[in-house]
Amino acid sequence: MIQIILAVLFVAFGVFLRQTNHPGFRGSKKFWKMLVILGGVILISKLVSYFLNPL
Repeated sequence: MIQIILAVLFVAFGVFLRQTNHPGFRGSKKFWKMLVILGGVILISKLVSYFLNPL
């Protein structure tokens, strides 16, 4: 369950980095694609694993 929450947080923070214009996040703005892709892959893999092997 914690992996799903972290994946959603990765995606949300990636979208936040893409949308923000704050000068403090200028150096981290290039990581938004990586965070969205990483969060999406983790989320999809966890959901697939839960559906294939339910408790």
